[in-house]
This record gives sequence, C-alpha cells and structure tokens, in this order.
Amino acid sequence: MRGVDILIQVEDSALPGTYITIGGQRGATLSESNETLDVTTKDSGGAYEYDYGLYGWTISCDGLYVPDDVGYTALKTAFRGKTKVKVQIQEEGTATEEGEALVISKELDGPYDAEVTYTLELQGTGKLTPVA
Repeated sequence: MRGVDILIQVEDSALPGTYITIGGQRGATLSESNETLDVTTKDSGGAYEYDYGLYGWTISCDGLYVPDDVGYTALKTAFRGKTKVKVQIQEEGTATEEGEALVISKELDGPYDAEVTYTLELQGTGKLTPVA
C-alpha cells in the first residue's frame, strides 16, 4: 500500500455519519500505545513482572494549507472551541477505523519562499474501533 492511500477524515457536524477528508494532506501518522503496570512481588523470582494498563492513540497529520477547506476548518473550529471531533482513517478508499479525538495542537507555517503548510495533532479519547 502507498502512503498516499491513507487519509484522515473528520465527521461533518451538519451531517452526522458523513465524513470530510482534510484537504491538502501530505502525511498522516497513527500512533497507538499501551501503558504497562508493574505487578512485581517478592515471589516474582527476582524478575520484574508487568501487565497491560491503559490504551491510547494519537494522529498527526500535515499538508498544504487550503484556506477554504471544509475539513481543515472543522478541525480549526473544534480546536478553538475545545470540542471533540469524530475521525476516521481511510485506506485505499475504504474506512477502516474511527474514534473520538481532541485537536490538541494546530500549526500553520508560512515561509517566505515556499508553500503554506499545516500540522495537526489529535489525541484520541476512548478506543479507536474498526469500521464495520
């Protein structure tokens, strides 16, 4: 699969269940992690023992800034209004996973001699689940 075939989409607040691709995307990174819990006891045989703790996920994406893009505008509005968004990950034209997220950072880079780009960071809240 090519990286260009992975898109981040945000749910359209005016049409729940409808998703909008964030325009101008170049890169997208999904990171998932599990916390570990130390469950070592005196009878652990002198070795640390661990178990799974809490699960979490984040999405980072970047791209070319398109001022009137509906998806980017929805994320900017959510960021400034401190509201959750529902996001979907699409692979090769098919939605594969979705979840609720907070937009925790937004950066707009306008260099003197190059295109304007954006970077967004989304923090998942709850589980990232497969799309049926």
